Amino acid sequence: MAKSSLQKEFQDQFVDVISRLESKQLFQSDWDIVSFAVFFIFIGVVLLLVLLVLIRCCCCCCCDEQPKRHKVGHDNLGMEP
Repeated sequence: MAKSSLQKEFQDQFVDVISRLESKQLFQSDWDIVSFAVFFIFIGVVLLLVLLVLIRCCCCCCCDEQPKRHKVGHDNLGMEP
């Protein structure tokens, strides 16, 4: 029973997508447009972050020199013996 229900639901969604493609009206409401835009903004941000990580990894791999670390802060002379 559950399998036929799932198959019927999938078939209904497929028919809905085909009818939208035939009518050339993919977005039937404002919510469709907003969800589409949010989805592509999310994908764009993820791809941008992956690109930044790859650039960072390539720059770190190419540079053999370790950055020089400087001492931060002040010496507490009161702690000297």
